[in-house]
Amino acid sequence: KFHRDLPPTPVFAYGASRRGATVPGPTIEALQGIDTYVIWKNFLPSKHILPWDPTIPTAIPATKTGIPTVVHLHGGMHEPANDGNANSWFTAGFKEKGPDWSKRTYHYNNNQQPGNLWYHDHAMGLTRVNLLAGLIGAYVIRHPEVEGPLELPHGDEFDRPLIVFDRSFRKDGSTYMNSTGNNPSIHPQWQPEYFGDVIIVNGKAWPKMTVRRRKYRLRIINASNARFFRFFFTNGLEFIHVASDSTYLVEPVVTNETLLAPSEIADVVVDFSKSKTDEAVLANDAPYPYPSGDPVNELNGRVMKFTIKKEREVDTWRVPDKLIQYPSPDLSSATQTRYIAMYEYTSDTGEPTHLYINGKPYEAPATETPKAGTSEIWNVINLTEDNHPMHIHLAVFTVLDQTELVKAEEFKACMSKMNDAIKCQISKHARGKKLRVAAHEKGWKNVYKMTPGYVTRILVRFSYIHSNTSYSFDPTGMPGYVYHCHVSNYIAFPFMFCGYIFKYKTLENADLGSRRQCDDEATCGEEVRSKIGRKKSKV
Repeated sequence: KFHRDLPPTPVFAYGASRRGATVPGPTIEALQGIDTYVIWKNFLPSKHILPWDPTIPTAIPATKTGIPTVVHLHGGMHEPANDGNANSWFTAGFKEKGPDWSKRTYHYNNNQQPGNLWYHDHAMGLTRVNLLAGLIGAYVIRHPEVEGPLELPHGDEFDRPLIVFDRSFRKDGSTYMNSTGNNPSIHPQWQPEYFGDVIIVNGKAWPKMTVRRRKYRLRIINASNARFFRFFFTNGLEFIHVASDSTYLVEPVVTNETLLAPSEIADVVVDFSKSKTDEAVLANDAPYPYPSGDPVNELNGRVMKFTIKKEREVDTWRVPDKLIQYPSPDLSSATQTRYIAMYEYTSDTGEPTHLYINGKPYEAPATETPKAGTSEIWNVINLTEDNHPMHIHLAVFTVLDQTELVKAEEFKACMSKMNDAIKCQISKHARGKKLRVAAHEKGWKNVYKMTPGYVTRILVRFSYIHSNTSYSFDPTGMPGYVYHCHVSNYIAFPFMFCGYIFKYKTLENADLGSRRQCDDEATCGEEVRSKIGRKKSKV
């Protein structure tokens, strides 16, 4: 049940059992440097609960029976075979497998920096419907020796993942998804984006949570298909950013609002002792599609409510002036400069039909060939009309700048013919106004918002940043990795790595993250924490 007044909703869910499965799935907590082994099994039914479109590149079993799935640990740094490649899918009982499937047990070595990750379905052509059905969950890598001295809020009560997404429902409680595509003669069901009217947090619609007058750490994950959230508190409370995506910031950054694209993570501390009221509503005012779509309304403009206890108390948590220092971006270390162009193709009616990166489909051979332990400069050219949150598997990157394209239509026409930024004189066109990179987004990230009509320049690092060393595994194996827009109706692109395929193709009515039983209105989601304490363990 997503809401007390809504009938139960059929979902797909992660869990160790049918009875214990939840949406979102169990939060897996790992320790830095301690291996996690997960056997991902498929108990999904023979037919999907949502409409899906076979006219786009899609994982379709030969028998046409069973729902393909594969799990990607977003933000994780691990071997290619454990990355959840879109073609590594499998059906129930492993009866059918995708062309790149190779193993049942995934190994996450957790050798990267401590931070926030999340896991979700990644099956070819089905990611959008499998995520909408409920296949999402949080994953946290902790490093007590490094994080403990910071004295940030911790423990189940004060350190909470908030997985936020939007959905629409029918009167019978089932998830509503338009079954008619925007170009039905080409793609009968596929639409480029999905927007729901109801905002869900940790499995409950518009929940409320009772908090004490002290600091709380909120790890906010935008798990929506296409909705951007621009979060703010209606009573003026501030966000103290301590990390972004999977990486700590050098120092905390205070903001009154924070913009999160699909798949981005804001790791913030909120000090409820500063509230002048006994209630604080977490709200949203981001247009959809972002940035030039419809304004929010009374439904999708509300996220959740915090009821703040009146009693004052001593707060033992703090936010230090300095957090964790990682190496600053070094442009002189870049071994390669690349141009990555995003194209959108439309029908005669002007509706999108497909989207390509560098003018090539996913099935095309990979064109990016980075080397482990190096850095590269990527110039991401967004020739579409939408903001695209680009995610690069395995790597982290820093955003250097965003520059507007002048005479953009002239440049776009040239690119449509030649697909070559240099020959189309990118230096002549990338001379417009600059967009400021927000202070809390200047650290190392794995997702960033690619503004339409702009060139976003990023420094991509193919190594660990906490130790400044190359990976502890061989990243050149099959099936490689991908990079892609994380609006989950869009498609990824292959990537070559060193000559190998690198497919860069009770709390009152709310108990977020607790194991205690909640009522139907609560945001419980029965978050299950698997604390990895042995050198080799299975979840």
